[in-house]
Amino acid sequence: MTMMAVLTEARTADRAAATQSRIARVDMVRDLALAEPTWRALEHSGGYFSPYQRFDFLNAWQRHVGSAERIEPFVAIARDADDRPLLLLPLGVERKFGIGVASFLGGKHATFNMPLWRRDFAASADTRDLDALLSGLRTAGDVDVLALLQQPLRWNDLANPLALLPNQPSVNDCPVLLLPAGAAPNDLVSNSMRRRLKGKERKLQDLPGYRYGQARTPADIDRLLDAFFRIKPVRMAAQHLPNVFADPGVADFIREACAAELPGGGRAIEIHALECDDEMIAIYAGVADGSRYSMMFNTYTLSDAARYSPGLILMRHIIDHYAARGYCFIDLGIGSDDYKKIFCKDLEPIFDSHIALSPRGRVAAAALAAVGRGKHMVKHSPAMMQLVRRLRGALPTKAVQP
Repeated sequence: MTMMAVLTEARTADRAAATQSRIARVDMVRDLALAEPTWRALEHSGGYFSPYQRFDFLNAWQRHVGSAERIEPFVAIARDADDRPLLLLPLGVERKFGIGVASFLGGKHATFNMPLWRRDFAASADTRDLDALLSGLRTAGDVDVLALLQQPLRWNDLANPLALLPNQPSVNDCPVLLLPAGAAPNDLVSNSMRRRLKGKERKLQDLPGYRYGQARTPADIDRLLDAFFRIKPVRMAAQHLPNVFADPGVADFIREACAAELPGGGRAIEIHALECDDEMIAIYAGVADGSRYSMMFNTYTLSDAARYSPGLILMRHIIDHYAARGYCFIDLGIGSDDYKKIFCKDLEPIFDSHIALSPRGRVAAAALAAVGRGKHMVKHSPAMMQLVRRLRGALPTKAVQP
């Protein structure tokens, strides 16, 4: 079949799907400022989305990181026959080997990716609606393939409708801790673990001004982030890992998102920390939406206080903090680090979709999917992961000044 015949067949199927869908049209917006009114309306009207898709989070990311990486906004807004928004798909486009690839905005800094849905539409969306959405994306003409990574099968109380598209498991799962309503603290963190951590914390309590708290003021945020950006590069170098926080725009993005105040209270990124008068001892930062706290980044002191497991102590405080506020889930981010397994006993499945929007996009979609499957195989093979760790350990550590 020729490329023209393939394209004609796809467009015919798209038109048939569009006539049966509640999506009457799909608008493509290339400027986040123009999308902002609809975006915020979906956020503030009980829409269905993760906090990684908040406007304040992704606008800060695009301004500081996406633009530096030459990613152009490609925001799709699907509307019904009455011109009401049904969903907003926050994508960005970059050119790779002459192919237009559209992915979720936020890049590697967003743990979970999904559209912002009108809740009633998300609860009933079907394949006809998704076909109509893809039809609208195809008409834009300059995108060949969708690379939609790290999507949750569910978010809080609803299934993710994009799971109806062809998909495969993401490279990594996400460890998650369930917080059942009314659960006793010992049900969330065992008695034995609490005793161990309290014993360690007593050592830290001897430090002048020792405390656990959440960053509430600009001064709190600046002080904690200054310490984070000083300590984290040293920690990453010791693990033979690249300092992703040194990439262009990343520090500015994090500072802006941590400072962004949300209408209902809180910040686009929330910071929790253990401190004393002399230093920041441990820090965790993540996003929260009233039902789930999702951790983004963390580090802990370079001082002698590191001997007392301050990261684990802080995690126990965070679990108790959100459980007391009626949250249902806490996750510690993508990946299977040992410290995550101490608290998170369940693994949340995450999926990727690679969808061709043009004939030449078919080759790119197949190639991207194959790369993802290969990485997934390595990550889920203990032997291969051991080899990766040995190779990483053999690399020279760059000198980093604390």
